[in-house]
Amino acid sequence: MAKKAPANPVLADLLASVEHALAVTPSGKLKLRDDATLKTNIRRLAEKSALGTSVEQGTARWLIWEAALAMGVYPASINGLYMARGRGETPVNFTVPAMNLRALTFDCARAAFRAAERLDAGALLFEIARSEMSYTFQRPSEYVSSVLAAAIAEGYTGPVFIQGDHFQVNHKKYLANPEAEVNAVRELAVEAVAAGFYNIDVDTSTLVDISLPTIPEQQRENTRRCAELTAYIRGLEPKGITISVGGEIGEVGAKNSTEQELRAFMDGYKADLLEQPVNGKHKRNTVGMSKISIQTGTSHGGVVNPDGTMAKVQVDFDTLRRLSYVARHEYGMAGAVQHGASTLPEDAFHRFPECETAEIHLATNFMTMLFDRLPMELRAEIYDWVRANAADERKAGDTEDQFLYKSRKKAVGPFKAQMWNLPEDRRANICGAWEEQFYFLFEQLNIKGTRALVDLYTKPVLVHKTLADYGAAQKEVEDVTGLAD
Repeated sequence: MAKKAPANPVLADLLASVEHALAVTPSGKLKLRDDATLKTNIRRLAEKSALGTSVEQGTARWLIWEAALAMGVYPASINGLYMARGRGETPVNFTVPAMNLRALTFDCARAAFRAAERLDAGALLFEIARSEMSYTFQRPSEYVSSVLAAAIAEGYTGPVFIQGDHFQVNHKKYLANPEAEVNAVRELAVEAVAAGFYNIDVDTSTLVDISLPTIPEQQRENTRRCAELTAYIRGLEPKGITISVGGEIGEVGAKNSTEQELRAFMDGYKADLLEQPVNGKHKRNTVGMSKISIQTGTSHGGVVNPDGTMAKVQVDFDTLRRLSYVARHEYGMAGAVQHGASTLPEDAFHRFPECETAEIHLATNFMTMLFDRLPMELRAEIYDWVRANAADERKAGDTEDQFLYKSRKKAVGPFKAQMWNLPEDRRANICGAWEEQFYFLFEQLNIKGTRALVDLYTKPVLVHKTLADYGAAQKEVEDVTGLAD
């Protein structure tokens, strides 16, 4: 007699792929049977999450989520640590790295966890921006799954901070239809929080209008919309979790921020927040932001010279120090956030903790390290694709090197499968370089030994999910032209 087919053949196949280190009870709950075997085989689930069919993706992501909880790994908010810093309860001589992992996210996150374990570091964020989700073909659920699977593979336990970077309002679209564009950010927040993003940077700085006569007037639309989105996010919080929300007072790449702008934004924001309902209920909303992003002279991706080398950038460290002090002492936040710092010279990074910067965002150099180590044939194929499909990215006067450097990120999504399937020795070479870079950055940013602080101020909250929670169709790739990374 033929064997009866399993009720869920996809689930059965995925459980077999991890050599039955996991099992599912008749009531639909996940059971961890062998953690060592799971660590060895978790990559198979991460790969299905990234490249499988829609049913395979959803099933793999549920298995990874519940397996992570069973292994002592859980998505968390860094809000508790940041607010303690704002109250003066922690040192301020460390800067939390927020790392945008665009390609080979599972492998890159493994490298970061290995570096963190070597330093007993816990204060680090994994993030991805609204724009990056589109061109890397990584929606929030996939990103979370890659990071959690990486933690499982490395035996990393405890809170994992996953952040939505630049949940940004597109200025051009906002002018055409304000509510539609703000609603797009709301919808992204819903998707992200459901996926396990318990840290979100709201970016309405695109709405600052410097043509208006006073600084409060210039910041007015920024404060109003940021407060509105903060309250909306508060209504999405799982029970027991206070999402860490960040704001921004000026677009990265524009003029340097000032104390007057910071105070104008925060005073307006606090007043606006009190008027915002949460979950449709009109109650006084006093839970605001944990940090504030400012401009200090950098730009996203850096400035590329005609020969493809990076131009030297001068960071205004005095501005970082002064605005971090104001953010902490006058508004109870962790401090100021530095964007666009990946391409700074290596001797600059130790200065961020010295000037009490709360957080620094890092992305572009990780991409450069990847492209420098790809097989020559694959890199040539990617560059041919960029020339054919991203020609509209080329600006008048761009050299070939400048164009390819700025535009090659757009190929990450279309070439995701080829990158996943790189030979083992090639991936090991890339990940080894990443691990050493993470180790260097973590040391320079002085997060060594921060695991104890993280554990002290992060309350474990386990949000269990069912397989049905992963049944929704993937959101289509949106047009993110003009949005920051």
